[in-house]
Amino acid sequence: MNKSRRSDRSTATLRGNEMKKLQLIALYASTMLLLATLAFGQGLEEKVREHTMKNGMKLLLVERHTSPTVAAWIRFKVGGVDERSDERGLAHMLEHMLFKGTTTLGTRDYAAEKPLLDKIEVTANLLLAEQLKRDKADPARLKELQKQLAELEAAAEKFVVKDEFFEIYARNGGANYNAFTSKDGTTYLIGLPANKLELWAAIESDRMQHAVLREFYTERSVVMEERRRSAEAEPEGKLWETFLATAFIEHPFRVPTIGWMSDIDNLTRTKAEAFLHKYYAPNNCIIAIVGDINPDQTIALVERYFGKIPPGTPVPPVAIAEPPQSGEKRLEVVGDAGAELLIGFHKPTLPAPDDYVFDVIDMLLADGRTSRLYKKLVVEQQLATEVSTFSAPGSRYPNLFILTATPRAPHTVQEVEAAIDAELERLKTEPVAARDLQQILNKLEFEEFRQMGSNGGLARNLTEYEAVAGSWRYLIDHRKKVAQVTPADVTRVAKTYFTRENRTVGFITRQEAKGQ
Repeated sequence: MNKSRRSDRSTATLRGNEMKKLQLIALYASTMLLLATLAFGQGLEEKVREHTMKNGMKLLLVERHTSPTVAAWIRFKVGGVDERSDERGLAHMLEHMLFKGTTTLGTRDYAAEKPLLDKIEVTANLLLAEQLKRDKADPARLKELQKQLAELEAAAEKFVVKDEFFEIYARNGGANYNAFTSKDGTTYLIGLPANKLELWAAIESDRMQHAVLREFYTERSVVMEERRRSAEAEPEGKLWETFLATAFIEHPFRVPTIGWMSDIDNLTRTKAEAFLHKYYAPNNCIIAIVGDINPDQTIALVERYFGKIPPGTPVPPVAIAEPPQSGEKRLEVVGDAGAELLIGFHKPTLPAPDDYVFDVIDMLLADGRTSRLYKKLVVEQQLATEVSTFSAPGSRYPNLFILTATPRAPHTVQEVEAAIDAELERLKTEPVAARDLQQILNKLEFEEFRQMGSNGGLARNLTEYEAVAGSWRYLIDHRKKVAQVTPADVTRVAKTYFTRENRTVGFITRQEAKGQ
């Protein structure tokens, strides 16, 4: 100990006592939070009311009277992973199209509109058939069909009432009206005053039965432009898509949820309607309603509006299994963007035992400013400006554990990759301290509690895990399984999966640097 530390001994002792008090306060706060979280998790088993209708629709209800509002989430168990080769992009396309209305909403006169929609579809299919002739297509025929299609779409447009769903919900206090599509499924969500729940039931049951995919080809152009902006014009988007297409050689996880451009260009309303009527049905649907409700009355309400809707075709499991990777894969995307690094390892998905270990590794490596990768790469060595880890691109089938980092100039992706490799090797050779596992468990429980604190957050988790894990009870079991993870489990999983032959590495190289 040096002189300055000795001369400061009394002050250090005082600070040490203060520090101990602060630590005790923090420990007390974290303990109380932990107890509250555990109580909530244990209570969740009793709070969730389940009801399965005769047509197969699953209802998950949670009664909460903290505010006179409800969150209503509808999850269809069909996503990008369920599309055949001639259907790629349809799940995402239908996410857009189901906002267009029904036979009664979104139209001024459906009886007059429908003949035009039928003519549009005939013309669009003739145009597609001619386009598929490629270099043998008749230019004059293409031009004429394109003109006819534009004229028919303009005529049909006169009957369209834009955004009527949104306007009705907005006038009645709706909030967060939205939808999203993933490889695993499609979700529609809304927050409403509790006394407007019957309005929601009327609108959504009408949409489930009588959706009209009007403006299909106009919207298809919108989706194509979305793809240009998000994937084709951005090196980061190109890197992500190329990375997944390289990591997976057989499984549909290799295809972007939005579809490749040629996929979108070949989508038709006929294909979309067939996909819709086949899968977007009660037996493939989970509804979570959380908030100021009476469960018995809510079940009766939902039965009244949705109970007579016939079931569709059950979504079949994906038969394709990704074969084991037999060697490292590396890819480079050259573009006008800063350096970026992606590293992915194939892994099992939930509820496989090793997936819980990956949840621990995820938090250990990159959750927060005290995580290993953040401390080493961002703070200490200043090799990167950002670092993160996550599992993707879906959860219903074996996926990837992915590490991403943005190098800090003048450092290179090679330097960052080497630093990440060193931390992964550390997991194989240096047992994780028990206190680190406890901190991870505390943080995980806090985060889960925070997410479920809102009506929407709980509704999302209920529908997500009921669809992906087979039961919403994964929310409760998850904490228990993570608590059972040992340092030996972390070491074993790191040695098993973090291998060169199981790795895919992708990175961006700036255009001008490549040419030098």
